[in-house]
Amino acid sequence: LVPPTSNMTVSTHDLPVEASPSSAASSHRTGVAHVVDSLSMGGAERVAVNLANLLPRDRYATYLCTTREEGPLATLMAPHVTRIRLNRRGRIGVTALRRFVVFIREHDIRVLHAHGTALFFARLAGLLAGVPVVWHDHYGLCELDDRPAWLYRLATKGIAAVIAVNESLVKWSCQRLSVPARRVHYIPNLVDFDTSGTVLHELPGHPGMRIVCVANFRPQKDHHTLLSAMAIVRQHTPSAHLLLIGTAPDPAYLSGVRAAIAELGVADVVSCLGPRDDVPAILRACDIGVLSSCSEGLPLALLEYGAAGLAVAVTDVGQCREVLAGGSAG
Repeated sequence: LVPPTSNMTVSTHDLPVEASPSSAASSHRTGVAHVVDSLSMGGAERVAVNLANLLPRDRYATYLCTTREEGPLATLMAPHVTRIRLNRRGRIGVTALRRFVVFIREHDIRVLHAHGTALFFARLAGLLAGVPVVWHDHYGLCELDDRPAWLYRLATKGIAAVIAVNESLVKWSCQRLSVPARRVHYIPNLVDFDTSGTVLHELPGHPGMRIVCVANFRPQKDHHTLLSAMAIVRQHTPSAHLLLIGTAPDPAYLSGVRAAIAELGVADVVSCLGPRDDVPAILRACDIGVLSSCSEGLPLALLEYGAAGLAVAVTDVGQCREVLAGGSAG
């Protein structure tokens, strides 16, 4: 392994000998590195973790590279996945890029699987190391079409493949980025849901009356509409209780949500639980899963609601309609 430095750290998590990176080049397994900017609590990051954990170990030597920083999802990484943190600074991070290229070559990595905005860094590394790049487009604001198409068109020129999490993103890659249709694939997200059956009972609200929303606090998730709906629900079912779970990357937005809770008079029936690492156990203690997003890709929260057996109410954005079979399943 490359010795850890102030700009790059490598963790093998006590890998067994047969899964060690040093043996990847001499084995029959294909080296695949998932590249993501961080391991913060987000859908793209969670998919990257799930894919890295679940790639068959007899066929792939798997790595996960965070270009900037770690995060709470690091605790979900499987022991056999080698994690690399580059601590990239600035837009490109020349030092981080150079070291990643060396790492790719030394460990005979054959494919870079870039998630979200890690596309740009991974594409540069792939070009320098002579390794193909697959881009996984998770963009949750696809309805807004607010990304600079020219920049993504440049980054995806000649790319090996694009994986899109909904049909709108497929069209965007084909029509706006001019990626050949044969290289663009719609593949629904997957969830690696804890099926241990643990239920967290120490929660606000009463069993049979809990509504849960798993969504980070940012404008796309439109918690204000959900709170307005909760004010109506409270009039008809005073014992209903809403649990809000998620991180707050936008503190100002969270402050607005808290102000709306007070203004609507629903403070007694709404609880903000913040980020949680026991979401499956919480979901199993709830009854309805809800998302009020104004834009989505294919939300992992929706898939987790289904895995937990919750009744579901969501807005008709992204691929939510398909997941709910046009409304017959939610």
